[in-house]
Amino acid sequence: MKLHQFFAAAAVILSLLSGNSFAQGDKAAKQAEVLKATQASLEKFYKEDPALKAAVGKAPGYAVFSTAGISFLVGGAGGKGVAHDNKTKKNVFMSMAQASAGVQIGLSGSETLIIFNTAQGLADFIAKGWVGGIGGSVQAGAGGSSAGAAAGQQTGALSYTLTKNGIKVGIAAEGSKFWKDDDLN
Repeated sequence: MKLHQFFAAAAVILSLLSGNSFAQGDKAAKQAEVLKATQASLEKFYKEDPALKAAVGKAPGYAVFSTAGISFLVGGAGGKGVAHDNKTKKNVFMSMAQASAGVQIGLSGSETLIIFNTAQGLADFIAKGWVGGIGGSVQAGAGGSSAGAAAGQQTGALSYTLTKNGIKVGIAAEGSKFWKDDDLN
């Protein structure tokens, strides 16, 4: 199965399992819901590491995502978020999907913060999206705590992850895909 088909299947399964709250209401209400969730996520990151607030403020831009997922050998997760340009103050609503395969089991929710080092990195992220690298995953946590790798690096950006709740244990190949949400922009 091709990777993009795997991501699509994982996103559909997750949407059916989670009763996607974004399927109801009008565009403005959905945007407000995403903005509220991303602001809450930012506050959690700032509480965990106060230096991130200055890094976000100085950066050309940043993106914040909330995700929920399930895994049993094969896993999938999906979520919504915002890419924000600090210069223009413009928000671009984005979607994300994650897929994994390996020895793993669990349910999890997480928040991802991406801080862009360059304006071009932000522009490329918004225009082209990303397909994240392959890596392992061992996470456990509740109430915002996390064990395991908490930060990563993409070309032109740093990414950070907080576990919301649940537990996910195992060794797996993982990838993430980000794209502009046409329904919310």
